[in-house]
Amino acid sequence: MVDQPADGVYPEYWEADVVLRDGGTAHLRPIHPADADAVQAFHVGQSQKSTYMRFFAFKSRLSAKELQRFTEVDYRDRVALVITIGGEIMGIGRYDRLDDPEEAEVAFNIADAHQGRGIGSILLEHLAAAARENGIRRFSAEVLPENRKMLMVFSDAGYDVKRHFDDGVVSLEFNIDPTDKSRAVMESREHRAEARSIQELLAPSSVAVIGASRRWGTVGYQLLEHVIEGGFTGPVYAINREALELAGMLSFARLSEVPGPVKLAVIAVPYDEVPTVVEECGAAGVKGMVVATAGFADDGDRGLARQREVVRQARANGMRVIGPASLGIVNTNPAVSLNASMAPSLARRGGLGLFSQSAAIGVSLYAASSRRRVGISTFLSAGNRADVSGNDMMQFWEDDADTTAVGLYLESIGNPRKFSRLARRLARTKPVIVAKSDAVGLHLPPGHAVRTTQAPPEAVDAMMRQAGVIRVETIEQLMDIAQIVSSQALPTGPGVAVFSNSRALGKVVADSAAVQGLGVERIVTDVDLDAGMPLALPALRRSLQETLTIDAVHAVVVALLPAHGLTVEKIAAVLAECSAAAGKPVVAAFSGILDPSVSVEGMVGADAADAAEPAARAAVPCYSNPGAAVAALGAVVRYAQWLDRDQGLFVEPEGCDPEGTRAELEELLRSVGGEQLRRLDQPTASKLLARYGISVVPSVGFETAEEAVAAADKLGWPVALKTTDPALRHRLDLGGVRLDIQDAESLRLNVLQMRKSLERYGSPSLEVQTMAPVGQACTFRAVEDPLLGPVISFGLAGDAVNLLDDWAHRVPPLFGSDVHDFIRGPRASRKLFGYQGLPPVDVPALEDLAARLTRLKDNHPEIALVEFNPVLAGPDGASILAADVRIANAAQRTDSARRAMRS
Repeated sequence: MVDQPADGVYPEYWEADVVLRDGGTAHLRPIHPADADAVQAFHVGQSQKSTYMRFFAFKSRLSAKELQRFTEVDYRDRVALVITIGGEIMGIGRYDRLDDPEEAEVAFNIADAHQGRGIGSILLEHLAAAARENGIRRFSAEVLPENRKMLMVFSDAGYDVKRHFDDGVVSLEFNIDPTDKSRAVMESREHRAEARSIQELLAPSSVAVIGASRRWGTVGYQLLEHVIEGGFTGPVYAINREALELAGMLSFARLSEVPGPVKLAVIAVPYDEVPTVVEECGAAGVKGMVVATAGFADDGDRGLARQREVVRQARANGMRVIGPASLGIVNTNPAVSLNASMAPSLARRGGLGLFSQSAAIGVSLYAASSRRRVGISTFLSAGNRADVSGNDMMQFWEDDADTTAVGLYLESIGNPRKFSRLARRLARTKPVIVAKSDAVGLHLPPGHAVRTTQAPPEAVDAMMRQAGVIRVETIEQLMDIAQIVSSQALPTGPGVAVFSNSRALGKVVADSAAVQGLGVERIVTDVDLDAGMPLALPALRRSLQETLTIDAVHAVVVALLPAHGLTVEKIAAVLAECSAAAGKPVVAAFSGILDPSVSVEGMVGADAADAAEPAARAAVPCYSNPGAAVAALGAVVRYAQWLDRDQGLFVEPEGCDPEGTRAELEELLRSVGGEQLRRLDQPTASKLLARYGISVVPSVGFETAEEAVAAADKLGWPVALKTTDPALRHRLDLGGVRLDIQDAESLRLNVLQMRKSLERYGSPSLEVQTMAPVGQACTFRAVEDPLLGPVISFGLAGDAVNLLDDWAHRVPPLFGSDVHDFIRGPRASRKLFGYQGLPPVDVPALEDLAARLTRLKDNHPEIALVEFNPVLAGPDGASILAADVRIANAAQRTDSARRAMRS
């Protein structure tokens, strides 16, 4: 829950930049009294039909009283939002609370020229979010039957809309709480809009290079040269205020002089001139900009503020921004042939999509793909990533027929929940390889302005594993894997065969494969390549073909030492032929080659013309290091296993009460202000948890021994005696807990002894608790992280988590398989399944508790922390002995129930 706006106080945090259905951008904000003239202009500009649809009558102008009512709202009971492009209002949505405080009437008015761009749907999403924040649960509306567009906005929103026809008007009513269907509708619309937005950038119909130069070696010179020599299929314009001719063509002093429309502007002007150029681009109707200019990250707070202003200005005028400090963009599709980058030539065409935040890493990534002869479909260097991000590119790649696999290098993540959602969906159809440093989320590189995480560093990696992402450390590892997934069929299992002309090398490779979790089904070390080409290659072909027919062999690793008279290319051609015929991946490692003129790393064995086609699978991935080949194959096998696995639906556990919990939290938070954190007492925490079917073993605090006895009589004997100090309450060795107390006399004696032994710790208070069945002590923790949102952790209590940091982490929402893997994630989890003679515990009970805690934390960001420690897991259930629950006023999660671009 976000703090509700005070009556009449402008809620600035409701403002958002949004992507429209056609890929353009706009600014959404609450209305303000100063908008009166703009609202009148909007109204006057509407057709008679649109005015009649909105007001059920024609009004040529709004009266002063009507303007006052429409623009002066309290932002609680009466709310109005406007969408603007270039400062001009294009749409208005409003709600007015009715006599029923949980219901409001909603209405919209969209400019005639902008109907069909999805503005009404976006306004509805944001109005619903504002209404829920103000305690409204239902919307109603009255629409004329002939207003089919507005009826479609409501019916297609994913809500359960009830309608009836009365007195010539269609009356609608629906609950505005998010549902699975409404979320799916929102995500589908978001996907189409953002994919279209990136499509407009990567396949523009025309390009202007602003800051183009005739001075060799400058950024402006190279960008213009590369666009032209790359063979871009549309018009190219050079903009330079001083030159009349550039690159053999007429140049223009300013963008406004260009005779045709400009869809993409590539900006390479000095740092101080960028804001002015962005303004000119907005006035000229440019759809997107690649800002190659650097310097923003080097200018401290001033540079960051200027960067934000550039993005704000661009989005307000319908434009997307790549950069600043971008290396550029590339699209190898022959219908586009765009090389608006610092790369000297257009890349080899292929199926790999690449994204990099860092310009320097982008250079290395691009060079690595070229060196390894891996063809790419599209490449985007985001630079400071002020606007366009990896999430945007994943939206585009999901629909891009030219892209068969994707690789991203990340230095920061602006919206991890959205990244997880998009990556999981994309990875179901195309491999997603991500290289990131361990500092991602913890520290921000210069120029990056996003939240940082307070969650354990392993949580980000866990989120990626959940999503099916192939996580690597370096760009070299990224390209190792990209070589396989962009040229080979995915393996259908973990069985491999090892081919080598060296028995020692074959054994080493087989051992390495076993370490990667691959099952070595066959080792062939009698490969004789010294017999000469006429005999060696046919023998290799026959042996390899025979091995590939074995059902248990799903992939082959060929590790060879140099052979006299045989080139790498000739051997690789045979391997590629066999791989293509069998439909199984073959990877090759050529060791011991010292001749620098021989290029091993890459994909060889295919005809050059075929290798340029995205569909070509006639190449074989080649490596100079067998270890790299096996590690890459192991990663691909694990991805294929994830892909083949039934993820399972996450079924809402029975007995959950989100509505009741929400109401209870609202009441509890009335006494919590600002960033204050409130820890709930045990009865209140137990009551709240019970709404999600989570029960805590009851306990009662006391002051005197007689009160302890009375409490034990009420709870039932035997009981446990423990301190309430969180650091001691589970420490039997430090005297913080005494178990299995059978009667009143024994309890009185234990109270006396415990208080004496705890004097050195400050004499903490005590409580008695019902004895729970014995079991393995576990611990659950759930936190609300500023970057990741809800993070759930599980481990075995004691030294495993306290000393060895042996936790499993997950980021909701979770699928059935995620919950299954979560409980089995810690290394010490082997103790749950029978260990050294101990009986196995009730693992399904732990999974059920994990599922309930996940839903509780995912549904209610107001719950800042939940910790169950210990949870005793026995053969017949799991018992929570202590629960620590803390609540706070929640900030907006990065992936909220409304479409908004990262601010």
